[in-house]
Amino acid sequence: MKTGVITHPKEGDIVLNEQYEALANHYVMAIMPAQVRKPKQKAAVEGAVGKIATAVIASLRNEIYTTMGELKLAVREKLEIYNNKEFQKREGSRSLVFKESEQEFLRALPSVPYEISEWVYGRKVKLDCHITYQKNNYSCPYQYVKKSVDLKVTDNFLEIYYQNERIATHKRFPSYKEYNFSTLPEHLPDQLNQLEWNDQRLLNWAQKIGPFTHKVIQRIFENLPLKEQGYQSCLSVLNLSKKYSNASLEKACQIALERVHSPRYRQLKAILTNPVNNEAIEHAETNYKESMGFVRGSDYYGGDKND
Repeated sequence: MKTGVITHPKEGDIVLNEQYEALANHYVMAIMPAQVRKPKQKAAVEGAVGKIATAVIASLRNEIYTTMGELKLAVREKLEIYNNKEFQKREGSRSLVFKESEQEFLRALPSVPYEISEWVYGRKVKLDCHITYQKNNYSCPYQYVKKSVDLKVTDNFLEIYYQNERIATHKRFPSYKEYNFSTLPEHLPDQLNQLEWNDQRLLNWAQKIGPFTHKVIQRIFENLPLKEQGYQSCLSVLNLSKKYSNASLEKACQIALERVHSPRYRQLKAILTNPVNNEAIEHAETNYKESMGFVRGSDYYGGDKND
């Protein structure tokens, strides 16, 4: 079937659907699909499907169930009756054959059932040791900062892989939650393994831009349980000074602080790109340049004309 098998050539390897192959790997089993237009290769399977349909589905067709639990219990009872029924042309039953000839060759089922997963490739680990998925943040070991990782996402868990090796597992946040952090303490650096950035360095950079920018960065850190969670947000704010100048960012922070207790990148970006604020920002830039005073050029010092 095309939902499970992508190609089945006469020669060469069979190519399975990614999820179908993952199911097989989870339960440690081999998938050997029948060839196209070769019904005899799966005659026993087709026959068993018909018999079970008669023994279970047909016998329950007139019953009414109001919960899945009741239905499952009824199916299990019919299935046990079917498996314990004596064969017509040989001794024993399906249950007896299973116990005597098949059960000893089976592995125990995995402790965790298989879940359909989604793979997300090429997510970069941020300076705060987290990756972002659907507006929520999940921590990675600090050794992988700035490296690209892959995410395996199921309904309940999010696993992080680096070069096909799993490096972290998190309980996934529900889809209705946003801007939450799942942080494992062992993923953050200790005092002997400090990151390239820290909170004091970011505050010093903000102080050089101006007091309002410094206040914005302070308030970002104040609202977080772990300072590492604020690195990326602070860098996003401070990097605006490279595109819009220090004076523009300082004025935008002043305007934002009048409206929001703890402004973030998206509010500051909106202020900087809003034409309504152009006059105020231009005025701030003019004042900023005037406050710098006169700077003598390099020709003023030394040289043939100035010795």
